[in-house]
Amino acid sequence: MDTTCRSGELLAKTVWDSIIIGGGAAGLSAGIVLARARFATLVVDGGAPRNGPADHMHGYLTRDGMAPKEFLAAGQDEFTRYSGTLTRATVTDVRRAEDGMFELRLDDQHCLRTRSILVATGLTDDLPDVPGLSAGWASLVHHCPHCHGYEVRGRTIAVIGSSMAPHSAHLAALMRRYSSTVTFCVNGAEVDLAERGRLTAYGVRLIDARVSRVVTTSGDEALATIELDDGATVPCEAIFVGTRPVPNVALLTTLGAERDRVSGLVSVDSVGATSVEGVWAAGNVVNPRAQVVTAAGAGCTAGIAMTSWLLDRELSAAVSGNGGAS
Repeated sequence: MDTTCRSGELLAKTVWDSIIIGGGAAGLSAGIVLARARFATLVVDGGAPRNGPADHMHGYLTRDGMAPKEFLAAGQDEFTRYSGTLTRATVTDVRRAEDGMFELRLDDQHCLRTRSILVATGLTDDLPDVPGLSAGWASLVHHCPHCHGYEVRGRTIAVIGSSMAPHSAHLAALMRRYSSTVTFCVNGAEVDLAERGRLTAYGVRLIDARVSRVVTTSGDEALATIELDDGATVPCEAIFVGTRPVPNVALLTTLGAERDRVSGLVSVDSVGATSVEGVWAAGNVVNPRAQVVTAAGAGCTAGIAMTSWLLDRELSAAVSGNGGAS
């Protein structure tokens, strides 16, 4: 049964057991768990998944090579099959009401009420400020070797250094596993002499000139050219770059969720619970290193914890005479 709903007015009339903000692998996995447990569950998704531009995803057992759009479509179908509800919208604000419920405002100004929340809003990849780099994103320019390295094996590969210096050096070394022709355009990244020696000995070519521009071509024979500020160029067939992950935590911080003092990430326990009672988080929003399969597992774990939390409150309400299972 397709329970997709675009009417904010209708959604606002429902008191939800759980609202999941973000309809990626984490959000949909949690949603399926909650919907199968027969909790009234709504997934609010803005329709811009992190891996949306990619043609394929990898590392997910039985789903390796699947297009992200197909993966999400299959997940949405599974979720709605269990009477879960989907809506395409953006949550602009969230607060806890005086009665303990959560109130969420959508970009269409409708207000929703729910007993519990899972935030699965992912992150934004912040690319180095290099002209032309974003134009090749997800086609010739990549950030994850485990997602895209095998597909460019044997090709001419360049790594562009970024503010994520240790990761940039690691990325250059790891790409050498896939190709005998790897150039590391250091681009101002801080790489000490010892690490430079290790990379050179491993067969990575290092160039210190700054990157001034990237030019990419599309089509069957897509190529990239890295232009350096000394006039030299580095032609290649694939570019990898260490992006700066920026978790989309605005809603979590609005709710007062605590952050880890070292990492700066919103803290969650082993089941995804935040420091705010009734609020969970899963996926890239709290774990930038999570791949699709990792995010799905975290979402499932959070969903199970949420069912227990909701059930406990229904049992208490039943004893007090304020209601039971719906």
